[in-house]
Amino acid sequence: MLPLNFISANCFKQVRYPLVMPCLFAALWVCLDVAEVSGAETAQALPSDHRVGLADSRVGYESQAYVTDSKGVIVSLGQRQPLHRLSETPPLGLPQLASPLQAGEINLGRQLFFDRRLSVNETLSCAMCHIPEQGFTQNELATPVGHLGKGVRRNVPSLYNVAYTGVLFLDGRETSLEDQIWSPLLAVNEMANPSREAVLKKLASNADYRAQFNALYPAGLTEESVGRALAAYQRALLSADSPFDRWYFSDQMAAGDAKVTGALYPPLAKAGFAVFEEKGCASCHRLNEADALFTDSQFHNTGTGFRRYGRALRPPKVQLAPGVYVVPTVDAETETFTDEGRFEVTGNPADRWRYRTPSLRNVALTAPYMHDGSLTTLESVVKFYADGGGGDPMQDPRTSHLRLSQQEQSALVAFLRTLTSDHVDALVSDARSVVIGERSGGGQ
Repeated sequence: MLPLNFISANCFKQVRYPLVMPCLFAALWVCLDVAEVSGAETAQALPSDHRVGLADSRVGYESQAYVTDSKGVIVSLGQRQPLHRLSETPPLGLPQLASPLQAGEINLGRQLFFDRRLSVNETLSCAMCHIPEQGFTQNELATPVGHLGKGVRRNVPSLYNVAYTGVLFLDGRETSLEDQIWSPLLAVNEMANPSREAVLKKLASNADYRAQFNALYPAGLTEESVGRALAAYQRALLSADSPFDRWYFSDQMAAGDAKVTGALYPPLAKAGFAVFEEKGCASCHRLNEADALFTDSQFHNTGTGFRRYGRALRPPKVQLAPGVYVVPTVDAETETFTDEGRFEVTGNPADRWRYRTPSLRNVALTAPYMHDGSLTTLESVVKFYADGGGGDPMQDPRTSHLRLSQQEQSALVAFLRTLTSDHVDALVSDARSVVIGERSGGGQ
């Protein structure tokens, strides 16, 4: 069992449900040392419907008599996938990458991504917020709780197709994925390393890492090479070729391919796509003639920030274990959980409460939604826009007057659910193949 102090300090986010244990079992597999699977071994099959999370129902979790039914995650093994090949020929619906990715860099970046030793006390990895089985985000939590229970203001963004994201973070404060990785590594309320030098020193103390960096990069282990490796793995998380893609981009597929038969695409989803276009959703979540990223990578005010403003929210109590609750600590930065979006980067009052448009790919897997994780279902998101957004007089007018009927809302949700890629299972299986780093014994 993981020690309670590890769980409370490093795993949890602001919880949306009062009786939910946020991530102990959902991310347990990234906290354990699992064996790497050889090519001859068979990966455990993932559900065909891309079921998010694990099997634990948590019914009765408020009781200390609760017994988990998620123990099978401990023995779940995955199978390494040739992710670099996807960069050469991206899945249907995605544009070509500027340059192909290298298998060696992806493999090193994958190992770093799941290594708890990259946090200051060696208990928190990147994957504990970006959980592969939960769409490379966290489904049960609204906003993160990082190092020693310190709160983080914003919802965890999914990493699917981040290779195409020109601006990073919801406020766009970074434009380079290689540089972006240092923000969570150094943030006091995330992985809390004191400096870049401290991270490099810790990695350099490991002979395996030294050998891999020296083999891949002329300069060996440097700030730049750490960023390149982690960025390579994240860029490899390409996910498209969804039921929508096989219908909409059918002209790109071999003639007569059964997968593109119109009868296989649900009529309600077709109706929902018509609503998506007619009501202007596609003006922000854009499609091109040959591909679709479902984002304009711009910043928009939907009224969510206005609705949240002034509530001075503190994180509610979080259930760590059956019958065990704590209230995450806060600091001066996060005490009120106020958030002014893009304005915090530009200083331009017009940017207050503007946030980057997220991609809609795999959106059915990446709840909760909005920058603060305040909406928990696709139905609630669609209703939010149908009701005129958050009510900010300054919000984007495209979000204020949709006037969607209940039938149109249901159709739109049906369309959004067809954006789930068949590749997500392979990405989860690939993640499960990682050998997780253990504590070195010196990190506190």
